Amino acid sequence: MIFTEALDSSRPAETAAGPDDATLLQRFQPVFERIAESALQREQGRELPYQAVAWLREAGFGTLRVPREYGGLGVSLAQLFSLVRLLGAADSNLPQIFRAHFGFVEGRLNDDDEDSRRYWFPRIVGGELFGAAMAERSEVTGNSVTLSRVDQHWLLDGEKYYCTGTLYADWIAVSAKDGDQHVAVAVPTDAAGVTRLDDWDGFGQRLTGSGTTRFAQVRVEEQQVFRRFDLSEVHSDSYISAFYQQVHLATLAGIAQAVLRDAVAFVQGRTRAFGIPGQSSPRHDPLVQRVVGRLSSLAFSAQALVDAVSATLERAWQAHRAGQASRELYAQADIHAYQAQQIVLPQVLEAASLLFEVGGASATSSARRLDRHWRNARTLASHNPAILREAYLGDYYLNGTIPSDTWRERFAAAKAREQQATDEQQETQA
Repeated sequence: MIFTEALDSSRPAETAAGPDDATLLQRFQPVFERIAESALQREQGRELPYQAVAWLREAGFGTLRVPREYGGLGVSLAQLFSLVRLLGAADSNLPQIFRAHFGFVEGRLNDDDEDSRRYWFPRIVGGELFGAAMAERSEVTGNSVTLSRVDQHWLLDGEKYYCTGTLYADWIAVSAKDGDQHVAVAVPTDAAGVTRLDDWDGFGQRLTGSGTTRFAQVRVEEQQVFRRFDLSEVHSDSYISAFYQQVHLATLAGIAQAVLRDAVAFVQGRTRAFGIPGQSSPRHDPLVQRVVGRLSSLAFSAQALVDAVSATLERAWQAHRAGQASRELYAQADIHAYQAQQIVLPQVLEAASLLFEVGGASATSSARRLDRHWRNARTLASHNPAILREAYLGDYYLNGTIPSDTWRERFAAAKAREQQATDEQQETQA
C-alpha cells in the first residue's frame, strides 16, 4: 500500500524534462519492495546493506537528478523526495546512505560549471556513487584535513567522522583546507592512503556506515578539486542547506509510513488483546482503531509537510535555472525546511512510540525490531539542531533576520575571536 501512494498523480506524463510518476514507480517500486522484505533481517544481524545499495545502483537511483541530456533520469525535486520517502519506508538507512550523493549532484547542478558537469555526470550515470567526509570529532568546530600542493598534483591528509555512505561509495567528497582557503575535493574510495572504518556506534541508523575515514598522502589531481569557498558563503545564496535537511525530513516521513504499515500488519495478525478473556479481534477494538487512526494522521501530516518543502525547493531550482533566483527565495527554502523540521520530528517520534500501544509486551519482541523505527527517527532528529533552527525562525519573524545572515554573523564573530587569540599569543611570545 505505501509504495503506491506517493508521487504527485497530478503531474503530467513523461516529457523532455523527465519521466512521469507512474514510470518512476514502475521502475523503483519492485526495488523498494525487495529492500523492505530484507530490512528486518539486516537490522537483526547488523548486515551492512551492500546488496540493497547495489540494487538501487543498478536501477539508476543515483542518476535521478542528473539531467537527461547527460544520460540521467532528470526528475523534479518533488519526485526525488517522494522516492526518498518511499525508500525510507522500506529501510530508513538507505536514504541517508545516498544523501551525500544527491547533495553532490545537486551541487553540480547549481554551480553552473559545465566542465564539472561533463566530468562528473558520465561517471554517475555509469553507476558511481558518492559518500562524504565533512565533519570531525574535536573539541572545537574546525577543519583539520589539509590539501598540499606537490609538483603538478595535491596530497590530502587528515581524518573525518560521520562519513555517511562512504563504505558503499566509489568517491568521497572531502572538505579540506588549502592554506587559508577551504576546498572540496573528490577522491576514489580505493585510492592509496584512503582508509574507511565501520566504527559508527549510534544506536540508530546503524547500517549507514557513518564512521571514520582517514586520508594519508592521498594523491589528488586538479580536476578532483571541484570547489573553493569561504565558509561564510556556505549557507548563503543557495537552497543546498535546505536540500540536505529535506533528505532527512523525507526519510522521517518514510519512517512514519513504515510505522503505520507495521502497526496494521501487527494488529491484523492478532487474535487476543489485553483485558479481554479468550479469543478476540483487536482490529475491531475501537481503542486500537483510534491508535492506528492517529498513526495514519501523523504519517499524512509528515508527508504533507515534506511535499510542501519540496514545492518550495522546486521553485528555487526553477528560478535558478531561469536566472531569476533571489536571496529571498533561498531564504524561504531554509525557513520552510526549518518550520517543517519543528513539526515532523516530534510527530514521527510520537508515531514510533505510539506504535507499541497496539500490541502490549509482544510488540517489544526483539524478533520484530519495531524499536528500530524510534531509534532511527531519534538518530535522524539528532543530526540537526532543531532547537537552534527554532531560534532562527523566531529571529526571522521578530527581526527579519535571514538564517544565512545569522550563520555569517556567528562565523565572523568566531573568526574574530580566533584572530584575537592569535594576536595575544604573538604579543606574549614577543
